[in-house]
Amino acid sequence: MKLLFFCVPAFFLIYGCTSFSSKHSTPLSDSSIFSRDIHTQSNADSLQIEHLDLDISVNFAEHTIAGVAIWKIKNPNHLKFVRLDTDGLTIDSVRSNGKPVLFSLEKPVAHLGRALTIPIHDGNNEVAITYKTSPNARALQWLTPQQTHDKKFPFLYTQSESIYARSWVPAPDGPGIRFTYAARVKVPNELMALMSAENPQQKNDSGIYHFTMNMPIPAYLMALAVGDIAFKAIDNRTGVYAEPQMLDKAAWELVDMGKMVSSAESLYGSYRWGRYDVLILPPGFPIGGMENPKLTFATPTIIAGDRSLVNLIAHELAHNWSGNLVTNETWNDFWLNEGFTVYFERRISEAMNGKSYADMLWELGYQDLVTEVKALGDTNKDTHLKLNLAGRDPDDGLNDIAYEKGALFLRLIEINVGRKRFDAFLRQYFDSHAFKTINTEAFLQYLNEKLIQGDSELSKKLQIPAWVYGPGIPSNAPRADRERFSIVDAERLKFEKGTDPAALATAQWTTHEWLHFLRNMPKPLTVAQMSNLDQAFHFTQSHNSEIADLWFVMAIAANYTPAFKEMEQFLSQVGRRKFIEPLYTEMMNTGKEPLAKSLYQKYRSNYHPLAQMTLDKIVH
Repeated sequence: MKLLFFCVPAFFLIYGCTSFSSKHSTPLSDSSIFSRDIHTQSNADSLQIEHLDLDISVNFAEHTIAGVAIWKIKNPNHLKFVRLDTDGLTIDSVRSNGKPVLFSLEKPVAHLGRALTIPIHDGNNEVAITYKTSPNARALQWLTPQQTHDKKFPFLYTQSESIYARSWVPAPDGPGIRFTYAARVKVPNELMALMSAENPQQKNDSGIYHFTMNMPIPAYLMALAVGDIAFKAIDNRTGVYAEPQMLDKAAWELVDMGKMVSSAESLYGSYRWGRYDVLILPPGFPIGGMENPKLTFATPTIIAGDRSLVNLIAHELAHNWSGNLVTNETWNDFWLNEGFTVYFERRISEAMNGKSYADMLWELGYQDLVTEVKALGDTNKDTHLKLNLAGRDPDDGLNDIAYEKGALFLRLIEINVGRKRFDAFLRQYFDSHAFKTINTEAFLQYLNEKLIQGDSELSKKLQIPAWVYGPGIPSNAPRADRERFSIVDAERLKFEKGTDPAALATAQWTTHEWLHFLRNMPKPLTVAQMSNLDQAFHFTQSHNSEIADLWFVMAIAANYTPAFKEMEQFLSQVGRRKFIEPLYTEMMNTGKEPLAKSLYQKYRSNYHPLAQMTLDKIVH
């Protein structure tokens, strides 16, 4: 290993060493409004970083990925160097246009890692970086066979959002920087590799897999999974990957996936990514889903056995318009990815399941937003849609504000201009900004030009500054029709007044009605009340992760110990932060710190590094 470091102050003075805006030579935005991306140290705004050729091997024994990343770069501005993001990578050597060159790994910057500086020449350049990841790379989760569903082979998957691609590939790691890529990946012969690219549908004998992504994407949408994986088609352009013993269950659960794609297309235009497949990951996956192009990564917690939780797939599918096709320029503009996607997801759900079903999703989302604002504080600037994450981990902004407040803002616009007009606006927005990025200010300018068009009365009704640059939930926030939840509320009140739970009219309830029923119970219930509910509805044995998690939180608060064994089983198998954080938090807040510490010590290794970072702060 040969590391050569240099630093010439005058050199950096001439060419700059601050973070750059995300304006990029591959057209990312047709607006003159650009944001400085404070979460990348790359200088990709001043270069044309066009394509990545990746040749890597996956080593399960060492928990490392090693290989060569070759970047194709054009240098019209005559820069003397290219700067890329890294985090925890060991750089063995660098070649520029085929020749070994000196390179520099700069001092670490909090949250951002170390910039890799490589000298280049005018014109076309090709830089080849031979590197190796750390066993503790933040983007990678290495699973033993025991931590998988089938418990036969190890498993690896990546989670690159928000700025973790740099921990497994030296890259310009900002959402406003797009490139194409091709990859050759060597894995153990008994395993299969998949990426956010054109994918195989069966294992081969060599353990070598080739991938192509010929549409430009940002680094956070690069993804890799390696494991004992099988495939089953849903229709001619959709299908499911999963461990073999999970495959049939997953395919049954997601049988309507092709219909979802068609429904989405009918709303906002053609699906532009070719295939849409879903990989059901092992239980440690820390989030619900990740919208990697062509291949959504999804939590197994959506496999409930009754297709009641598949609206998560509608969300990840919608990202192929809002997020993947039109991308937030910086993480300060995260709501442009997630707020649009939640709105779109609920329109897909309404088209497939009816308005009253979507209304329940809107109301549960509103409840989540109220909870988030209360937790953050209703004057906290983190409750703005437009964020300021300077000096912070961008994951600090990945909360329900971007999702639910953003979606509610779009719904407010729809209500005020009419659905037909708003749908036409959104379709034009996706078409005109396809494969580009946009920031909040550019979107508001586009909104004014194409939809508001100087209508002062409409502007007054929308209160845009309060939504985008103001805290909390604005006074004109719309609420969904709560007809179905009113029925649930009436049944809950009967229970609170002593009615036997078995006598309640619950036969036709969906998961969403049950969630509303449990969310609004007094806290804590008595042990007797918990026991009566459990006898009637078997919540402790529920296979629905949303219901089970909420029930276990209630059990902790009520000290309903008959649920604790199943709760431990849940915590041992589920790594989704949405579920495990509330459970450990509730234990720590209700005098059950020894239980929390004992369980966390036992199961911490099952959780993804990102979940561990969060839980380490909770259980201490």
